[in-house]
Order: sequence, then C-alpha cells, then structure tokens
Amino acid sequence: MESEISQNIIDECAKYIAACREEAARRIVGQREVIDGILTAVVSGGHILLEGVPGLAKTLAVRTFAEMSGLEFKRIQFTPDLLPADVTGTLIYEQSNGRFLVHKGPVFANVVLADEINRAPAKVQSALLEAMAERQVTIGDNSYRLAQPFFVLATENPIEQEGTYNLPEAELDRFLMKIVVGYPSAEEEARIVRSNGHAIDVPVRRVFPAEAIAKCREAIEKISCDDKIYNYIVSIVLATRPTKEKHRDRARNDIERYIAFGASPRAGIALLRCAKATALFNGRGFVLPEDVQSVCKGVLRHRLVLNYEAASDGVTPDDLIEKIVSLMPLP
Repeated sequence: MESEISQNIIDECAKYIAACREEAARRIVGQREVIDGILTAVVSGGHILLEGVPGLAKTLAVRTFAEMSGLEFKRIQFTPDLLPADVTGTLIYEQSNGRFLVHKGPVFANVVLADEINRAPAKVQSALLEAMAERQVTIGDNSYRLAQPFFVLATENPIEQEGTYNLPEAELDRFLMKIVVGYPSAEEEARIVRSNGHAIDVPVRRVFPAEAIAKCREAIEKISCDDKIYNYIVSIVLATRPTKEKHRDRARNDIERYIAFGASPRAGIALLRCAKATALFNGRGFVLPEDVQSVCKGVLRHRLVLNYEAASDGVTPDDLIEKIVSLMPLP
C-alpha cells in the first residue's frame, strides 16, 4: 500500500520534468512524446525502445537526456558481426603475472544507447538481456553488478530487413515502453532545416541529476492508486489474451482473432508504473483512468504478438489497443 506523499514533493518532481522538457526543446524540435517517453521510463526504472526511420532525432534525444542527467553515457553501435564481449566485456590474459583481468564493456554505464539494436545476432541479444533483466553481467565465472541507475535506451529502424534480426519476445518484454517516432510537422521541419544540422551544438544544462531521478522514483512509490484502477489495468491486459471460448461480444471476438499471444503480467506492472509517472508529471498524487489510457500504446504495442490474419488485414497492435481501450468500461 502506498504511503502518503506531500504536494511539495509532487511539485518539486513536476518542476524537474518541466525543466527537462524545456532543455530538450532547446536542441530537439518537436518529438514531445519521445522526450516524455524517455523520462517516464527513467523515472519508472525501466528501459525504452525507440522505433523510427533514420533522421528523426532518436539518437539525439538519448544523448540529450544523458547530458541533462550528467550520468555516465556509452553508445554501442549494433552490427551483425558484434560479439557479446563487445557489449559486456571479457577476460584478458596478462602475461606478466599470469592472471586474467576483467575488462568491463560499455554496458557498465548509467545510460547505454543500443543503437540499431535489431542488427545484433542472438548471442549479443542474450548478453544484453541479462543486463536489462538482472542488472548484472557475467564475465567468466563471476557476476558483476551494473551501475545504478542503469537504463538501456535502444533504437531500431523498421524499414530495413537485410542484416537485421527480430528481437526475441523475452527481450521485448523487458522494455518498459516502445515509442514509435513519427515525422515532424511541416512547421517543425522548417525549423529543423533552418538549424542547418547544428542542433547537436546547442548546449543543455544538467537539470535532472541522479539525486533528482532517485527523488522522483521514491515519489512514484507513494502515488496512490484506487483498487478500481488496479482492476481496470488488469482488465486491459486480460483483454489482450485470446481465449478458446467464443464470446457473445462480437467486438471482443474481432480483437482476439488477430492476436496469437497477449501481454504478460509484466505489462500490468508496467502500465501501473507508467500511469503513476504520468500522474506525477501532471502534478497529482493519485492515478486517474486517463493516465492509464495515455500509456497503453507505449506499454502494450511491443508485447502483442499478432497472427498472419492481422498482417493480411493490415491490422496493427495500435489498432487493437485503441479498440480495447474504447471498449473497456471506465472505473
């Protein structure tokens, strides 16, 4: 059960978020959903996957957050020839004293940018999965804890197929959210063109240090949530899972016919944490149904496995999530 949280703490955390949005806007034109998604994942203690075509400031958004937080940042460019040791580190034999020394890889940082993560083969994905899930890395016979806080912010390009690998469902489920990065509006693109590609040179202040992140995380644990909201979250997750029996509700059958596998219980936990973060960002100490609805797509879209019928009918996870949310009675 959540303990009470004072309005002063809520206001202080909301100011941190407002400052991050303001600083990010100095360098990045538009992409408010991307910035808010990164902040939500960071405050909720999860990882985030950014999907979009090249040139939409995905990498720039991650770099900007790293600079605003002042945390140790490492970038890993994923390629088909990448090895697990290139991510996690390895043992190096020191001939002078006849011992093996541990050389830690780039994953031993606070903020890890996994650029074009879908280009990595299965062994590399497995190595990264341990870091994401367990917050530790095994090198040789020993396991080493990762730095805290620790976030993986991954990007992937949805239009390229050659030299790419589908992310395994177990790894996708470890991402708290998946944000689809869209094209800017005509007005925003005009501003981008006027910048002449010099956005990266715009300095940003350190407005969201580790202490502020920790304070926001503590605040999230104290955001109150009514039992009706818990039941509402569970109802949404259950609606993504196909059942064997036929329902009287035709709309429910139209949803299930397209889903091969639904969301896991981890999705419900992610919905709750992201909804609490949204409430905190909006200066509230309690969760509303609107908070849950606003994060449904980001939390669920990568956790739904659709069948061939969905592909042939052009149905996307976002379409099904919209339908589920529209049909679910509000608490």
